[in-house]
Amino acid sequence: MAKRSPLALAVLALLVEAPMHPYLIQRLLKERGKHRVINLGQRATFYKTIIRLQRDGLVAVRETVRHHQRPERTVYVATEEGRAVVVAWMREMLSTPRMEFPEFPAAIAYLPLLAPKDAMRQLETRRTRLQDALAEQKAGLDAAPRGLPRLFLLEEEYLRAITRAELAWVTSVIDDLRAGRVTWSPEWLAEVAARFARKDKEPRKRGHT
Repeated sequence: MAKRSPLALAVLALLVEAPMHPYLIQRLLKERGKHRVINLGQRATFYKTIIRLQRDGLVAVRETVRHHQRPERTVYVATEEGRAVVVAWMREMLSTPRMEFPEFPAAIAYLPLLAPKDAMRQLETRRTRLQDALAEQKAGLDAAPRGLPRLFLLEEEYLRAITRAELAWVTSVIDDLRAGRVTWSPEWLAEVAARFARKDKEPRKRGHT
């Protein structure tokens, strides 16, 4: 099966909706707010995705059009295989949690590279930005047309739920850093490393494998 990605899914989904050229695809993704859940990336990345979809037989060129003095634009359409693949992608992406590797957990894994007070300051900055994001998300939901079915608000609801959960967790870590319940020093880190290194070398008790 062709390589899956959120951007490839979004492009295929629009081409299932109707044939269109890349500029229109980009415009619709932004107008519909999909850039909030899909990294549209740089223009080159976007076009590479379309080329890859074409190479894999999921989209095909329908025609080349020119309007007035504008440059020629290639109109793409989803193939039958593309229509089947996008449904398969949707089913797997909805049903199967996938290990992803965002930056924040990686930074948390190496928190001792900073001094505790420095780490706390950075997390306090993140908390402020999360609060701003939460307010922005609420404003977006509040601005939705009255009576808009929930189906079209689900992605914004999800983003808000994730942001609220992260905000609560970050706040708890800040509280523990401020109270000294979570702290470290070079000496303490060395002592912990030595202690657990000794445990790894200890022979296992009889009866254990």
